[in-house]
Amino acid sequence: MLRVLQIGLGPLGRMIVEHLHATGIGSVIDAVDQDPAIRGKHLGAIVANAGPTPPRVMGSLGEISPGNADIAIVTTSSALDACAPTFKELLTRGLPIVSTCEELLFPWLRHRELATELDAMARRTGGRLLGTGVNPGFLMDTLPLVATAVCRDVRGLLIERIQDASSRRIPFQRKIGVGLTPDQFASKVGEGTLRHVGLGESLHFVSHYLGLRLDAWSEAIEPIITGIPLISGLGPVAPGQAAGVRQIATGSRQGREVIRMEFAAAIGQPNPHDRVRIDADPPVDLILRGGVHGDKATTHITVNAIPSLIDASAGLHTMATIRPVHAVATAPVPVPTRVSHTVAQGVARP
Repeated sequence: MLRVLQIGLGPLGRMIVEHLHATGIGSVIDAVDQDPAIRGKHLGAIVANAGPTPPRVMGSLGEISPGNADIAIVTTSSALDACAPTFKELLTRGLPIVSTCEELLFPWLRHRELATELDAMARRTGGRLLGTGVNPGFLMDTLPLVATAVCRDVRGLLIERIQDASSRRIPFQRKIGVGLTPDQFASKVGEGTLRHVGLGESLHFVSHYLGLRLDAWSEAIEPIITGIPLISGLGPVAPGQAAGVRQIATGSRQGREVIRMEFAAAIGQPNPHDRVRIDADPPVDLILRGGVHGDKATTHITVNAIPSLIDASAGLHTMATIRPVHAVATAPVPVPTRVSHTVAQGVARP
C-alpha cells in the first residue's frame, strides 16, 4: 500500500482520500490544507473513510516530513503559478506528484519558463510531475488523441463536452457562474476568475502530439442564460440569470479551422454528452451519451494514474508521455524507487 501525502482537502481532495482507502491502493499518512476550519483536525473527522490511523491536518508542508511519503497528490488550484511553490518543495525531495491543476496538463502553453524549470528540477532529483483529471486530462484531449490511433491523414477534430451541472460539486457550480446576472458574469470573466480552465491546454495538447502545427487559435466565453426558474446547489436561479457557461476554442492553420472544442456546463443542460468527431481516414464519431460525471471521473483518474507515473522516468510528464492509464481496483501498486539523479529518456517535450 502506498504512503500518500494529500495536499488540498476540498470536495475533490476528500473524494480522493476515500477512494484511496476504499480500494486499499494507498493510505494517507499526511494531509495539508490551509482552511482554518479544518486545520489541526484529524482527517477522520473530515473524511468518512480516512483509514485506520488518520493524520492530523496541517496548514503547510513545513509542518510535516514529506520524505515519508511514496507519492503526493495535489488538489489545490487550477493555476500553475499558484501550485508551483508546492510542486518545487515536493520535487526537491524527489517525490512523484499527481495533480488536478488544470494548467499542468500542458503547461508550455501559458507557463513555458516555469514548465522548463519544473522539468529540470524533476530530472535532477528523480521526481515526476503529472497534471491530469477528467477535463482537462482525458475527455477533450487524451481520449481524442488515442481515438486517432486507427486513423491516417487527420484533417480536423470536433470535440464537445456538454454537461448538466446539477449534480456537480458546489465549487464547480460557482466556477461556471451559476446564478450570476449577465453583468456579473462579464465582470468575473474580465477579472479572469470565471472560466473553464484548461480548454486551451487541451487544444494545444492535441495539436502538439498530432503534429497539426496551428498558426492561430482563439477562445471565447459566454453565459448560458436560463429562461425558466432553476434550482442549483447555490440556490434558486431566476430567468435571465446564468445557468452556466459555454466556451469555444478553435485552432487553425493557413486560415482553415483544424480543431474545434466546445465546453458547455449548466444547470439543467439538455442532452448532456461527450463527443469526439475526427475527420480522417477512416472517420471516427465517438459519443458518450449522458456524459461522464466529472467529479467521480476526476477522482478515479487521479488515483488510476499513480502506477503509470511511478513507472515513468523522472521529469515533467503529460498524459501522452506515461503508459496508458487504466482502472486500478485493489491490485498492488509498486512503491517508487528513490534515486538521487535520473535523466528521462524519450519523453517528448514541446
